[in-house]
Amino acid sequence: MTDNFLKGAYLPALHRFGIKNIGVFKPISNDTASDKVIYVLIPFTSIDQWIKINDRLNSDAAYKSAGENFLHADSKNAPFQRLESILLQPFSGQTFLKIPKQKNADRVFELRSYESPTWHLADKKRAMFNKDEMNIFRRLSFDPVFYGEVISGSHMPNLMYMPIFKSVEDRNAQWKVFGNDPKWKEISADPFNENNVSVNHIDSILMHSTDYSDY
Repeated sequence: MTDNFLKGAYLPALHRFGIKNIGVFKPISNDTASDKVIYVLIPFTSIDQWIKINDRLNSDAAYKSAGENFLHADSKNAPFQRLESILLQPFSGQTFLKIPKQKNADRVFELRSYESPTWHLADKKRAMFNKDEMNIFRRLSFDPVFYGEVISGSHMPNLMYMPIFKSVEDRNAQWKVFGNDPKWKEISADPFNENNVSVNHIDSILMHSTDYSDY
């Protein structure tokens, strides 16, 4: 029901509002997990657009008609358990989504979240990305879709980003290359960056895009 809603009602409505390049992803772990998860990445152009999106949806007759089963589902057949919204602000080093040119069902999108123990150390880690880490990723062709600082979410202070790989095997090999990169070894060992304490928890979620995702 949730897939049908996103594919037939929600994404078409956002497209009508001029919001493009919406990514929809499912963790590979969904195959064995009892609780299934869907991630929807929506690129808003402003806070104002984000604030007003529900009002626009509620006044869109086509959306309400197409999403009727989902929007008015019976409590005994609820289409989801919980919903969380995370608001991100892009890094200065990449203020746009880098969209893959072609869709490929085998690609792996890795959603990574780095939590920091203090705001000061979170700022240090973000600066480290903007100054050096993003350049390393570009050179090694990680091609992250986005880099963002979480400005509203449940694991703050933290940042998130999403590199893309050809496969799980390619992902594992690429991270080994990154770990052995001379520039990475240099900046991660620099006391100024405080890299050994700037991140105290990392989450990594490997995902495939859905057939109705924009990319």
